[in-house]
Amino acid sequence: PRRATAMSTATKTINLRASAFRSAGVRAMRARAATAPRASARGSLRVTALRNFDYPEAILFDCDGVLCETERDGHRTTFNMTFKENGLPHEWGVEEYGELLKIGGGKERMTHYFNSVCTLEPFKSMYPDDNESRKEFIKRLHMRKTELFLEIVEAGKLPLRPGVARLVKEALENGAQVAICSTSNEKAVTGIRDKTLSEYAAKISVFAGDVVAKKKPAPDVYTLAAKTLGVDPARCVVIEDTRIGMLAGKAAGMRVCVTKSIYSENEDFAGADAVFDQIGDAGDERFSFNELTTPGAYW
Repeated sequence: PRRATAMSTATKTINLRASAFRSAGVRAMRARAATAPRASARGSLRVTALRNFDYPEAILFDCDGVLCETERDGHRTTFNMTFKENGLPHEWGVEEYGELLKIGGGKERMTHYFNSVCTLEPFKSMYPDDNESRKEFIKRLHMRKTELFLEIVEAGKLPLRPGVARLVKEALENGAQVAICSTSNEKAVTGIRDKTLSEYAAKISVFAGDVVAKKKPAPDVYTLAAKTLGVDPARCVVIEDTRIGMLAGKAAGMRVCVTKSIYSENEDFAGADAVFDQIGDAGDERFSFNELTTPGAYW
């Protein structure tokens, strides 16, 4: 009996202590609740979990050479078609166009080229000086070239590079914003987005063409994208394929992953945060969105 009484007394003591512990815990929870911000009548309280790493706030893709291999069989081809239509006996070869790609922007590329052949016909007779008349002529050529390029895009002749759609999907599913930042004509870039990424097009912003005065390697287009999207440049990841694009992204204070393209295979990418041959489809991926965290697999 005494043993039973002792056990009963011990049990009561444990129960009282547990009750006191629970009461203290409840009081502490109530105290925290009393000082915590309350949900407003206009919306519910948003709770954000803490973690020891950060996902990117935005993935910013270049267009040509990153989304699609557009340069050799898209842009170069339609530049040449435009020259022929306008009676210009000039044709950009594959290697020559590779050198011209060091100049960012289609109109700028043509201007650079025409300045180098201004002593040849028909430029010698038609537009001997680099003045407003020549600039208007180049602008008309570029508009026509864009029309021809969009016809190629609409015909489905420029498929996405491996892994692009997968990375876009992963980014959006994880709450990151996605945009395309390019020196190419805005209509051309929007056309590629709408044709090749139609499922996600409404959620992908486009910053392209003359939206900024200074083109890559200047950081302006990436800086504008971050400001417009309302994201921290340090938490943006740029996907580029050329040295001038890489330099633009780094100058904007962003992480840069390079996916080499046909024309950029041998370029110097010293300074890039990571360099790959492609993004890669599922099962053959080179990297995923979850590996672009800070800290993460590459920085």
